[in-house]
Amino acid sequence: MAARNSKPSPEPVQPRAWGYCRVSTDMQADSGISLDEQRTQIECRCREKGWDLRDIFVDAGVSGSTPLGKRPEGTKLLTSVAAGDIVVAARMDRCFRSALDALQTIQSFKRRQISLWLLDLGDVSGNGVSELIVTVLAAVAQFERTLISERIKDSKRNLRRPGRHQGGTRPFGWTFGAANGHGRARQLIPDKAEQQAIIEIRALRDAGQSLMAIRDEMRSRGFAISHQLVNNICARTS
Repeated sequence: MAARNSKPSPEPVQPRAWGYCRVSTDMQADSGISLDEQRTQIECRCREKGWDLRDIFVDAGVSGSTPLGKRPEGTKLLTSVAAGDIVVAARMDRCFRSALDALQTIQSFKRRQISLWLLDLGDVSGNGVSELIVTVLAAVAQFERTLISERIKDSKRNLRRPGRHQGGTRPFGWTFGAANGHGRARQLIPDKAEQQAIIEIRALRDAGQSLMAIRDEMRSRGFAISHQLVNNICARTS
């Protein structure tokens, strides 16, 4: 009986791995988080797991408050990885400081079938632990959104009190004065002609005029306004 020819089993394909390191300037020499230490940890883990380490992206002197996708090397990392790849970093705080950034990046990796290994936590993109981490990050991210929203509202209230510009286009009824105060916000100075127009717009609306009719009347007097602006003026309490 002739011997059956058997084909050799194909060699297992090594997953591609990409390392990421970051330090801020004042933390460069700190024990346990230096660039050399992060590189060593990433290289050792890839050898241990049999991963094909293609490159290590290094952001030196970059604040953790900058989102991963807006860092010079972080941007290159996110454009280099593909489905089936593994991203390896020494610690979560090397990649993220914001829970919102961490949550969005992990969710993006899961959609793209990319694994994220943080050596202080393990695989955070494809197991039960990752679900717990994502749940916690989602809660913290929502809290961050609330804080950001409150800070913006507080900032606008502080600008409104002394009559300073809150951003965007020039508000009808006001002209810009000199920049002053925190953030160099510009002072708002009442424009006499436009303030009088505001009074007349409200009077016309109280008399039953439509937004379009008021707009056309104001345009005939030289004020280039829209019916949406008329509506906004009339909706203001003061």
